[in-house]
Amino acid sequence: MEAELSRYRLHVNGRRRAVDVPGETPLLWALREELGLTGPRYGCGVGACGACVSLIDGAAARPCVRSVEDAAGARITTIEGLHDHPVQRAWLELDVAQCGYCQPGQIMSTVALLAEIPNPDDEQIDRALRDNVCRCGTYPRIRAAVRRAAEIVRGDR
Repeated sequence: MEAELSRYRLHVNGRRRAVDVPGETPLLWALREELGLTGPRYGCGVGACGACVSLIDGAAARPCVRSVEDAAGARITTIEGLHDHPVQRAWLELDVAQCGYCQPGQIMSTVALLAEIPNPDDEQIDRALRDNVCRCGTYPRIRAAVRRAAEIVRGDR
């Protein structure tokens, strides 16, 4: 027996989009498969790795464990919705990525962190990113890029 499809209207990256999926479909699948937004990555499917982190109503969230039905009406931002953001500039400046698989989630978690705490200390950075797994171990470069992004936001050179 197939699940019944429903039309859900999502507000993604500043645009209203519609998807026809069962309501319990993970938001991640709707973003990737229905809307073609492949920045949020599938890593674990249980919200443990952070590869899929996107912003939902401005907060870092894991769309692999959030249903489309739950997300309807919320403002969703994926990494594709960022345009020359200070965090992206810092990441490039410090050459953070190694394999790059986790980086969209790391970047989106950092965007949420800096929106809440514009000048985080190392403890706050570590706490905000502790559930974003980087298998390459680029954590020191990630932390440095978070600090650099905060400087860019503040207008420091």
